Amino acid sequence: MKIIRKSTLIQLWAFILLLGFTHNVFATTDPGKITGKLTDKKTGEALIGVTVLVQGTTTGAVTDVEGRYVITIAPGTYTLDYKYMGYQTKSISGVIVKAGAVTNLDIVMDEPQSKELKEVVIRGSFKQETLASLYSFQKNNASVSDGISSEVIKKSPDRNTGEVLKRVSGASIQDNKFVIVRGLSDRYNSTLVNNAPLPSSEPDRKAFSFDIVPSNLIDQIVINKTATPDLPGDFSGGIVMMKTKDFPTTRTMELNYGIGYNTISTFKDFYGSKKGGLDYLGFDNGLRKIPSSFPATREEYVNMTRDQRLALSKDFKNTWGIEKRGTVMPSQNAQFVYGNSYDLKNDYRFGTMLSLSYRNSATINEQVRNDFNEVDYVNTGKGIPLFEYNDRIYRFNTSVGALANFAISRKNSKIAWKNIFNQTFDDSYIDRSGIFDQDYTQRNLQFEVSQKSLINTLLEGDHRLGANNAKLTWDLSYSRTKREQPDLRRLYYSKLLSDANDESVPYQASVPQVATPSTAGRFYSDLTENMYAGAANYQQPFKIAGQTQSFKVGVWKQYRQRDFSARIMGYVRTDYSQFNSALLTLPADQIFAPENIGPTGFIMDEITDPRNKYEASGDLSAGYIMFNNEMWSKLKLAWGVRFENYNEKLDTRLNSGPLSIRNEYNDLLPSLNVSYAVTDKANIRASYSRTVARAEFRELAPFSFYNFETGIVMIGNPDLKRTRIDNMDLRYEFFPASGQIISVSGFYKRLEKPIELFVNSGSTAASKTMSYINAPKANVYGGEMEIRENLGFISNTSRVLNALTAYVNFALIKSEVDFSSLDLATIKDKRPLQGQSPYLINGGLQYANANNDFLVNVLYNRIGRRLSVVGFGQYVDGKFQADYPDIYEAPRDLVDLQISKKVIRNKGEIKLNVRDLLNQRLNFYQDLNDNKRYDKANDQLINSVRFGTNITLSFGYKF
Repeated sequence: MKIIRKSTLIQLWAFILLLGFTHNVFATTDPGKITGKLTDKKTGEALIGVTVLVQGTTTGAVTDVEGRYVITIAPGTYTLDYKYMGYQTKSISGVIVKAGAVTNLDIVMDEPQSKELKEVVIRGSFKQETLASLYSFQKNNASVSDGISSEVIKKSPDRNTGEVLKRVSGASIQDNKFVIVRGLSDRYNSTLVNNAPLPSSEPDRKAFSFDIVPSNLIDQIVINKTATPDLPGDFSGGIVMMKTKDFPTTRTMELNYGIGYNTISTFKDFYGSKKGGLDYLGFDNGLRKIPSSFPATREEYVNMTRDQRLALSKDFKNTWGIEKRGTVMPSQNAQFVYGNSYDLKNDYRFGTMLSLSYRNSATINEQVRNDFNEVDYVNTGKGIPLFEYNDRIYRFNTSVGALANFAISRKNSKIAWKNIFNQTFDDSYIDRSGIFDQDYTQRNLQFEVSQKSLINTLLEGDHRLGANNAKLTWDLSYSRTKREQPDLRRLYYSKLLSDANDESVPYQASVPQVATPSTAGRFYSDLTENMYAGAANYQQPFKIAGQTQSFKVGVWKQYRQRDFSARIMGYVRTDYSQFNSALLTLPADQIFAPENIGPTGFIMDEITDPRNKYEASGDLSAGYIMFNNEMWSKLKLAWGVRFENYNEKLDTRLNSGPLSIRNEYNDLLPSLNVSYAVTDKANIRASYSRTVARAEFRELAPFSFYNFETGIVMIGNPDLKRTRIDNMDLRYEFFPASGQIISVSGFYKRLEKPIELFVNSGSTAASKTMSYINAPKANVYGGEMEIRENLGFISNTSRVLNALTAYVNFALIKSEVDFSSLDLATIKDKRPLQGQSPYLINGGLQYANANNDFLVNVLYNRIGRRLSVVGFGQYVDGKFQADYPDIYEAPRDLVDLQISKKVIRNKGEIKLNVRDLLNQRLNFYQDLNDNKRYDKANDQLINSVRFGTNITLSFGYKF
């Protein structure tokens, strides 16, 4: 399991320290740089062509298409003048430039209040101006939004984007990777990376797995919670907009390396199936593929003679053995980042940002997994245990990522090419033991490998046209996700419970007469999705009665194409009358060996169904018109309408013949965002919008899949329709100082035909089949509060309080899905949305010393209980009686800690991260007494797992 030898680690650390030492020895007095961005105070738009001059010198610059400027100058303290026609000149003093360092100074320009003044010079200091620029950015966003910047990300212990998102107000993460915004699951959220849409990384849901993107590649994350016409219309909770780092204003090269310790896994014995030679690089080397000799279709195979099928059955590798793969070594993560920008001839500027990252870990988790039969309300008030298992889960994970961004700009134009690649490899082994149906003791096992890859490439342009800063932006993108699940294997061993302690009675493997995916099965699946997208936007500013206005139009095109196929096989007894029953007592590494494939042993059977393959596409065409109006000096409107035409197609087969699904939707989506500036530091916002949520391909496809861990069979519904949603928001926000905010929000959402999970009729606790249905309606409403405040207001003379920043965001949410008008006897008329939490809490306390080279950050996160699995029941005397109660995820407290210290002339940084300090159990349960909390004595525990505390020590160095 050791990935890098000890000697290699020592050499790497020595190399890093040597580089830092030689840099110190040979350092010279290098010039420094002043960089920044110029924006309009009222609109937040970038200003192009602003002249920036350094007083007392001949040095200066002119802002580019993004409003950015760069000045290279000798170390010292300077005063800078910013001049732009039609705006007040600004003179900023106290700008300190250090050797080899970059001083960032963003400037907000304001138009003169009186047109008769020929020239007005506004004088200020460096510190004052950095505050003003932050206010402008936060206050001028047209929609209600919350976000997190790269600076905040660096000061948290979060390793990937999924962990970062749970810090955003109103957001939480499910399964450690899927975002839930305002209590709405991934179905109601969308993701854009660098303004380009991404396909789903999961086969069963509209979800982007945020854990695959390293957090330090992210420049900014913003969740837009209200719609504007220039944003995609298929969301209601939020649109997660991630922006990867662009090229820097100065050369940067950074190397990071970290090792991690898990309190319940590291240095413990690790077990699993035979590993492939490329597992550590994130790729399967073919070890787990279907043999090339095996027929391409089930029809070919089942029509062969028995002898032919026996010969082909022997071609499958015997990978059922359990190996000790060493001890769990500390997790490792490494990243190299390089960026630079170059001034070329004729005012051209070229820049690049390159990054390579690698992450590897192995974990061991002990899990309790139970299930129960229907509740006996007459006698015990509980269900008889269906099974009581103890799982030991061994999971090996490798992730490899790369980012390559290139951009070239000249005066009023910029063109960028941005690329992301990520490969994730998961190899897990579940060792299960326990009691089944009160009669048998079992020893079960499952081997599962999944590998996911993401490729996203984007070409975008930004052009300013004419003297009044008309703006044209465009982008073309291609994304490809691939998810392979090669050779998922499951096997059950059991014997009578009465013989549990009798070692003379062996466990026997469960090998059926007809193949099944639940035992002795081999499952293979392959999902490939391609997405092509393009957009063009034109914005024209103008004035009415001296007030700034803008008109914006655009078009959007997106085409998704997915191919999914699965093959389901399993070992069966070749001939029941001749079968050698002694083979069933063989251990897993011997039972399906080639010598046991034969007339008296086993043969491979295939039960792949025509529904196990589908092809689907989604074709979206959209256009919009949008106005940004300034009414008087404090009231702003962002309003307009978006039109979306969506055609979805899905082709599969049933046993009765082909099935073709064709749906076309035309949606007119109006939106209105109103912002009133109460003061220069405070806004009141109100918003209304119409949005939609569409069924995912997997939800439409009548493909069934058995989940080993839950025992539930999932199947799609071809009759699903899209959801229409009306959204309303009201918000007050106050920005007392730089990096500080106080905001209070309220929201309401009405959903027409929301897509929800339900248990199919005829299901029992022992055999549950779930599918999707359009509920008639649902309502969601709630409130949010966010406070981020420096504690210096308590006593501005206290150095400690001035170094402390406290922050908290809190959300209260209530939802209700109404099934009452449907004739579904097994469903409760009203219940919360699946995955919705009644409350979310994020909090933290940050200490940063005066030099900002020592930082301590403590973070807290908690979500209220949320519905995980929908149950079923019946109405008795007008009251719903849950035969199989809903399963809820119980709240738990998450406390994370980071301590960081800059070293080696602030070019190196040592970080100590501690995640999940409390290490509380994650519990899923049935709330039998309906008191809305988990009671061990009264409730039925379905699943319980502890993940351990992760302690990571890392070192980063900027060359």
